[in-house]
Amino acid sequence: MQHAVGSPLPPPHQPGHGPAGGWTPAAHHPGPHHPGAHQGSAPVPPPPPAPGFTPAPVPPTPPHASVPPTPPHASVPPTPPHASVPPAPQHAPGPPVPPHAPGPVPDTTGHVPLPPGAPVGAPPPAASDSAGTTLAVLLIGPAGAGKTSVAKYWADHRRVPTAHISLDDVREWVRSGFADPQSGWNDHSEAQYRLARRTCGFAARNFLANGISCILDDAVFPDRPVVGLGGWKRHVGPGLLPVVLLPGLEIVLERNAERSGNRRLTDEEVARIHGRMAGWYGSGLPIIDNSQMDVEQTAKVLDDVLARSIASPPSW
Repeated sequence: MQHAVGSPLPPPHQPGHGPAGGWTPAAHHPGPHHPGAHQGSAPVPPPPPAPGFTPAPVPPTPPHASVPPTPPHASVPPTPPHASVPPAPQHAPGPPVPPHAPGPVPDTTGHVPLPPGAPVGAPPPAASDSAGTTLAVLLIGPAGAGKTSVAKYWADHRRVPTAHISLDDVREWVRSGFADPQSGWNDHSEAQYRLARRTCGFAARNFLANGISCILDDAVFPDRPVVGLGGWKRHVGPGLLPVVLLPGLEIVLERNAERSGNRRLTDEEVARIHGRMAGWYGSGLPIIDNSQMDVEQTAKVLDDVLARSIASPPSW
């Protein structure tokens, strides 16, 4: 059965109204009320016209204006007044996955926890083989002594993972406001050197805490122990092994002349630094004179010196 044109759909069935399982009462339309009229789902017919009244022609109904018939089973059965709604059924858990079930491993990178970098202690005396021991080495020397070249070669040819931490590289991270040592020593130079030493020390501790050896290079002066060795000892730890690389003055001047940029110093400055470095003689630190050695030979001597330092740590 179809509803009349423009008639709204029957309202949803409410509990306690209408016959169970039957049609819901039709909506009341505006107009005169006719007692006794059938209150089914069919529309109420209009009253007959008065005598002599001619009704206006009714326009034809558009082809798609009719409301589609309601399916015969669209009504919802009434809910009992106090019936409780049962909870939704829970899904049964699936079978447990075996611990070593085969399957593709997702290609994702997770968070890898790293141990914190604590101050490094002295290596055990039993670890006399310096080539296979995790070490923290401080290579000291004047400009032109070959510290950077020897440190890189030594780190490249070890049997265990080793990092080279260059103080000059870290210091040159400062771009705007960089304190160029060629312009003279001032408060800005002092502050940037101290900041670079602290940063290198923190980096060394993190590498060592994760099983990676490190070698640092710096022009540490013996007449400034608090800033030099004292600062490195505070930043890295008492297990740091210092070694002095000190060739002759002529070799230092020759190597400095091959430099370029802000790392090349004047001959007067190089001679002054070299003279201050001579104070390491008699300090108890191991000293390597690599005037007649190339980089590979110096790295081999460094291994021997470190092996002796592990067996008998220097007092500094």
